[in-house]
Amino acid sequence: MAEGADRIGQRVVVVDDERNIRRTLQMVLDGEGYLVETFESAEAFMPRLAAGPIDVVLLDVRLPGMDGLQTLEKIREEHGHLPVVMISGHATIEEAVRAMNAGATDFMEKPLSRERVLVTVKNAVEKKALSAKIRALEAAEGGDEEMLGDSEPIRRVKEQIAKVAGTGVRVLITGESGTGKELIARAIHRASKRANGPFVKVNCAAIPSELIESELFGHERGAFSGAVQKKRGRFELADGGTLFLDEIGDMSMDAQAKVLRALQTGEVIRVGGEKSFMVDVRVLAATNKDLEDEVKVGAFREDLYFRLSVVPIVSPPLRDRGKDVLLLMGAYLDQFSREHAVHPRVTLSPEASEAIARYAFPGNVRELRNLAERLVILAENPVTLADLPPMISGAGAATTPPTLTPGKSIDLQSYGNRTLRELRELVERDYILHKLEDTSWNVTRTAEILGIERTNLHKKLKQLGIRKGSIIPE
Repeated sequence: MAEGADRIGQRVVVVDDERNIRRTLQMVLDGEGYLVETFESAEAFMPRLAAGPIDVVLLDVRLPGMDGLQTLEKIREEHGHLPVVMISGHATIEEAVRAMNAGATDFMEKPLSRERVLVTVKNAVEKKALSAKIRALEAAEGGDEEMLGDSEPIRRVKEQIAKVAGTGVRVLITGESGTGKELIARAIHRASKRANGPFVKVNCAAIPSELIESELFGHERGAFSGAVQKKRGRFELADGGTLFLDEIGDMSMDAQAKVLRALQTGEVIRVGGEKSFMVDVRVLAATNKDLEDEVKVGAFREDLYFRLSVVPIVSPPLRDRGKDVLLLMGAYLDQFSREHAVHPRVTLSPEASEAIARYAFPGNVRELRNLAERLVILAENPVTLADLPPMISGAGAATTPPTLTPGKSIDLQSYGNRTLRELRELVERDYILHKLEDTSWNVTRTAEILGIERTNLHKKLKQLGIRKGSIIPE
């Protein structure tokens, strides 16, 4: 990392052909703790633009060679969010207007006052930080994020989305945690006739069971202790659009009954209310649970399951998506390089690419995304094997688990440097795979041999990423 990297948010670059202006600005800004670099021409400054983070550029309009307005346009081509404050001692109104239309953040006229300079730079720094936070929040919410990938599993999902989006049918999206089920729901919404309406998400697992009904259907004032005013529920907020019920398998049975009624009649009643009212909502649901098993054990209503799963879509785990892993990693490195103002963008060395491509990513796309952000913030550029977590840099052992031959001890060396938890999961996965093979993938019989409930074995299979067709260690 470059010297002073812990002070991101305070890097100021001054581009001015007048030596006295450069010295004055450096003295003023240095005194306030900013990290200041100065250049006498646009040509001298341009290589710096790609060399590392900058938070504010103070740019003279009149420069020898390439002038300030031309330089501003070049900056905007590659660094759309970088604040640029234009400076001039002889600017016309026309030049000022041109500068603002070209994307200048502010405009200062010479002679420069200390107070004016400090206020302008402070505002520009704060604006850039706020813009970065907004972009990060939008990314976290998935509002602008699209489904990336060209593997066969993801192509099948995109084909299904194209077929169901224009209809009004309900879709149940299943898959492991972190595979991007919300992205599928948002893609369906964007391609539907309701695209101009709201997309409202409810995480059923994150809301306490005693509050889920109020969240979904709203409540009247005084309906319960703390209900000091009327509240609109998510069904009402999603009117004319799409309601996405994430982690639907964690919803209480009472709430399930009311959701079923809303789906059957299109009517909702606020908690504490007496009158029902109609809502026009398309419901999409998602879960990482096997709802058929949940129905069998009485944890989920069968009638609601059939209402929700008119069309099922399976969100594939990342380990089944081949080259999509590196495609996604590249996209996230680009995204977080922009958000954290890291220039040039962070890339992977060939060795790091190979290790990441080999890794199984049990946390799926969410784990990959978190890794990408960590690498942008902490790693060298390009990323080397030494920058990767041990479980990834030594992932070769995980992709070829050792044979568990009866009567022979396990070759622990072949597992590499693993934590106890990782070792336990790998051995457990291998053993379950062998027992499934012994019983011709009879889950009930395998559960009996392992001494666990069938539903618990199903959960283990999902947790460990085991599905029929998984490779048995040789």
